[in-house]
Amino acid sequence: MTIDILMPALSPTMEEGALAKWRVKVGDAVRSGDIIAEIETDKAVMEVEAVDEGTIEAILVPEGTEGVKVNSTIAQLSGGVATSPAPAQAVAPVATPTPLTATAAAPAATASPAASSPRPAPRGPRIFASPLARRLAEQKGVDLAGLKGSGPHGRIVRADIDAATHGLRAPAAAAPSAAVAPRQAASLQQMGIPAGTYDLVPLDGMRKAIARRMTDSFRDVPHFPLNIDLEIDRLLEARSRINMSLKNEGVRVSVNDLVIKAAALALKRVPEANASYTPEGLAMHHHADVAMAVAVEGGLITPIIRQAELKGLAQISAEAKDLAERARTRKLQPDEFQGGTFTISNLGMFGIRSFASIINEPQGAILSVGAGEKRPVVRGDQLAVATVMTVTMTCDHRVVDGATGARWLQAFKGLIEDPVTMIL
Repeated sequence: MTIDILMPALSPTMEEGALAKWRVKVGDAVRSGDIIAEIETDKAVMEVEAVDEGTIEAILVPEGTEGVKVNSTIAQLSGGVATSPAPAQAVAPVATPTPLTATAAAPAATASPAASSPRPAPRGPRIFASPLARRLAEQKGVDLAGLKGSGPHGRIVRADIDAATHGLRAPAAAAPSAAVAPRQAASLQQMGIPAGTYDLVPLDGMRKAIARRMTDSFRDVPHFPLNIDLEIDRLLEARSRINMSLKNEGVRVSVNDLVIKAAALALKRVPEANASYTPEGLAMHHHADVAMAVAVEGGLITPIIRQAELKGLAQISAEAKDLAERARTRKLQPDEFQGGTFTISNLGMFGIRSFASIINEPQGAILSVGAGEKRPVVRGDQLAVATVMTVTMTCDHRVVDGATGARWLQAFKGLIEDPVTMIL
């Protein structure tokens, strides 16, 4: 009996992924529960386990292959006793993601030509590198084994490849890869940009997903921005006192932690803003599940503080730090970044005064937070100086109209400018 092993869907929205690594080879006997492969989505690498028992008869998709469609056959199992009635159950995702390694997403061109006889993995220590860094290294002729990574846990990232190529670039390496260059180069040449004046970096799964989701959101969601200035001197003073009281516990609350808490409370005070549009009706969310945009290599991800309105600042701070760190090392579980009812994107640490973000569907709004800076303000008839922060709320007009967005911003402003009200 031959059982097809299919590309699993590791999330409700997954349409394709990269077959990062095979843990088995042709002829290996597998039992239910054995880890047989690693699948890379746009956000994480997930281990996949066998559901059926038997012997690996053929591997049809080499490791490193990108764009593998969900439910397409990736391998075949023969012999043994089938423990599942349907071929679609031949593999199941394991909840524990794994960090990317040097073999996690190697280009398909390096795999064995015969799909049923994949090339054995190279011996020697495993080299930890991001998929983007590995692809750039192949394009530019950089030996990953000779690099020391500057990323988390010594992982080789794009910056390490860029630094290495400054002294290693050969004339031939300056041209884009032949596998991806012609079509892209032709399109740029039509716009007057000559070949050889740029390096072409292939799109990885994360960048493709960001491009698709943001294009869909910007095109399909009727959106508008609302912005307001907040005086945050009292917030900064409260933060200082909070951190002094939490010093012995090793907790340090950030301005962003306070923003998350205030946003969650404002969503409860103006529940109409805590909603999502669906063709069946408006989904009014019971809790404020606040997502925070975290920059990672090659893109961004939005881990979620669930039920943030019910959590204290120390708990929000601890969760935010943990989620951000695991987001940067691509160790988040799918349910930690999928969903959410509202998103906060903060670029204040880069000195950005104000900006407007694209809505993270299906959420009804997103808040863009700028830098706090000293600005002149008028109080009564007197000119004064205050620390002012500009925030912009981008709203889905199908869900949050102008008046609703304005009421939410007023509630948020009151909480930020008088932080004592966060505990009332």
